[in-house]
Amino acid sequence: MGLSLSKYVVTEAGFGADLGAEKFFNIKCISAGLKPKAVVLVATIRALRHHGGATKDVYNVPSLERVEKGFENLEKHIKNCRKFGLNPIVAINLFPSDTVAEIKLIQKKCKAMGVQAIEADGWAKGGEGMTTLANAVVDEVESDHNKFRGLYDWNSPIKDKIYTIASEIYGASEVVYSKKAELDLKRIVKLGLNHLPICMAKTQKSFSDNAKLLGCPQDFSVNVREFEYATGAGFII
Repeated sequence: MGLSLSKYVVTEAGFGADLGAEKFFNIKCISAGLKPKAVVLVATIRALRHHGGATKDVYNVPSLERVEKGFENLEKHIKNCRKFGLNPIVAINLFPSDTVAEIKLIQKKCKAMGVQAIEADGWAKGGEGMTTLANAVVDEVESDHNKFRGLYDWNSPIKDKIYTIASEIYGASEVVYSKKAELDLKRIVKLGLNHLPICMAKTQKSFSDNAKLLGCPQDFSVNVREFEYATGAGFII
């Protein structure tokens, strides 16, 4: 409806480029024939400190070392967006505890990747604090160099689609299925639902299925416990 009424429509895909964005791109956009022209990847310095090893009691304590270490998490999210043919704009959602040095570090590292990192100060300044970001998004849309594409073919085997998500988006080296999952999968194939896209349900605290693995973990297993299917909505969970 928004697209029929406005020149620009902004929608929130949901938490995490590995969860919300992946589902938005691979399920919603393909299903609805949507072709997004820009992506805003929201990051906080607090989150980067967290992924750099900061415990909850020191999330608000400035630390260039922790931000630099935690940047590997943001770097993976940027790379994930690019897998869909979209170069993201990073919005640094500012907190009072953020320092100029930390902001500059993120901007420098993003620039080295060919990505803009813009201060988003809507909390303190309202709309005035977001105009730089808004203008950057408009420029990105108007440049028309982003060419959206899905990550997998819906008609591929279910296990192939799952492995594509687990390996490409999460960074996993293998997918392990429980006995229940294998039985569920046979039932789904028997029902002729294997052509549906995959809606993965996992922790939002890590790229892996282990909430304690921070940063950008490598060479881990993703464990599939069970399957469900939403035939009305049109996806396999």
